[in-house]
Order: sequence, then structure tokens, then C-alpha cells
Amino acid sequence: MRTSIFIALLLCCCTLFAQQYQSNISVHDPVIIKQDSVYYIFCTGRGISVWSSVNMKEWKREKPVFDTLPWAVQAVPGFKNHIWAPDISYHNGLYFLYYSVSAFGKNTSCIGVATNKTLHPSSPDYKWMDHGKVIQSYPGKTNWNAIDPNIISDKKGNAWMTFGSFWDGLKQIKLQKDRLHIVGDSINLPTIASRKKVTSSDNPPSVDDNPKDAGGNAIEAPFIFYKNDYYYLFASIDYCCKGVKSTYKMIVGKSKKITGPFIDKDGMDMAKGGGTILLQGDSNWYGVGHNAVASFDGVDYLVFHAYDAKDSGRSKLRIEKLHWENDWPMIIKL
Repeated sequence: MRTSIFIALLLCCCTLFAQQYQSNISVHDPVIIKQDSVYYIFCTGRGISVWSSVNMKEWKREKPVFDTLPWAVQAVPGFKNHIWAPDISYHNGLYFLYYSVSAFGKNTSCIGVATNKTLHPSSPDYKWMDHGKVIQSYPGKTNWNAIDPNIISDKKGNAWMTFGSFWDGLKQIKLQKDRLHIVGDSINLPTIASRKKVTSSDNPPSVDDNPKDAGGNAIEAPFIFYKNDYYYLFASIDYCCKGVKSTYKMIVGKSKKITGPFIDKDGMDMAKGGGTILLQGDSNWYGVGHNAVASFDGVDYLVFHAYDAKDSGRSKLRIEKLHWENDWPMIIKL
């Protein structure tokens, strides 16, 4: 009788664990960070989706960051708390969570930021404080899209935000010391990566509020990682979010300066259409992209989503180790 009760309790515990922790999780636009012994994934979802893990294999779904964002409803008509492409970083005792709110297919978009003392939901200090809008793009006024933020510090400790999707490509702007506001003019920003084949004699692209034109420059999701005295700019090209028809792939270039130019293996500037392919889809994964890079215990990891050919093109989390050959990143295991 006792044996039967023990087995029943064991099965019950296993069932509860299986319900609480999952592998092969479905995510979009993941970014990863570690606090103490716990890894946290932040990704696109209602209120910003959050997952936690102690081994980067089994994941527990945590409560979303936001129940609502009142300011976003005013800034982006039709906003219903579906928040895109977060970025997480740690600075001076605070975690900074940048995020995107946008009208799909338009550059009616904003990047906001929230801070927290801890990422552990069980901590009494756990509370996200939203600071609202950092930067905004406007149809017919800005030829860039204020989504997909990524923050990196230069050697002097200054924070830079790289962002963008389609339109005139990927942009970059310096942040104030509080990391809550931008420095200077936000209208005319330099392009650091584009799929447009630009030559020095070309005129700069004009502002265009036509979503069809925006679709012609399929680049987004910038992420800058510092390694071996280089700044590496990762980006995603072609098309995400189409399931079995997704053609997403990742490119990379490098620079000695945080502001670029970012040059690929063939010597081409990413601002002029360059970019070395790091990873692309195959028979198992239709498309791969929107990556982050993180280093834990001396090991570098590439974190991204991919469209699973064995699951009708559903988007899944993938984490692969990176190694470096001649100062270029390579995937260790596909």
C-alpha cells in the first residue's frame, strides 16, 4: 500500500514538473541574461513573455512583465499589449528592459524602457518600473522604424542603442547617462546596415510612407557584441513570421568602432548591402533569426528563434555555442 502511494506521489510530482517546465519552447525574438544561477529569456508576447531556467534546457513560464501600458495605447493606435523584441541589460544595480510597440507593417512605432532591481519574481524587490518612451518613429517623417532595440556600452561606458527594421535600415543613437533618454536629434540618424546596394555616388534614400517600399529593405533585429577588440554587428535579413515560408537568416560584420563601419568577410560595408551569412534555414528549420549573443562562464552563445520544419513551421527557441576563427564567429553545432 505504501509503495503504491509513493509511486502515485512520484507520478504526481513528475506531472507537475512537466507542466511547470518545458523544453522546445515556442518564442519569438529572444534575448537572454543570467542572474545568480538562473537564466532568463525575454521575448515577444503579450506584456513581454518571460521564461526562466537553471540549465538552458528546461524552461518555466513566468508572469509577463506588463499587464498594460497606458502610454503605448496613446502612441500606437490599436495597441493591445502585444510587445515586440525586448532587450535586457544590467547597469549600476538595475536591469534595463527595452521593448518595442508598433503597428504591424508601419513605422508607427516606439521603443520604451523599464527597470528592475532584480529578475527573480520571488524577491521582495521585484517590481518593474516603466519609464515610457525613449524614441518614436513617425510615418512620413522618419525613414526608419523604432523597433528591435539593442543596448551596448562603449569603452568609456557610454550606452548606445542600435535598432531598426526595413525602411532605411538599421540605425544607432547615443543614450544619456541615465539610459532613459536619447542624446541629440532623433530624425536624421546614420544607417549602419542595409540591404540596399549603395555606392558613394548615390543620393540618400528619401522618406517614404509606403509599406511596400519598406518591405524592399528586409533587414532588422540588430545586436552588437564586443569580442577580441571588435564590435560585431549581427542582424537578420529576409522574412520572418511566415511559418513554413519564412526565409530568415543571420548576417554579421565587425568594426573597431562601436559606430562602425561594420565590414563583412569580403570587405563590404553593411551600410551598403554587405553582411556575411552566419546561419540560414535548412530542411529542418525553414528560417533562423532575430538573435542575441551572450557569454556565460567563458562560453559564448547564440540565442535565436527558428521555424521548425517538423512542427508546421512553428517558431522555437534555439541556443547554440559560438566559437571564433580568425576573429569571426562560427556555429559549433548545427
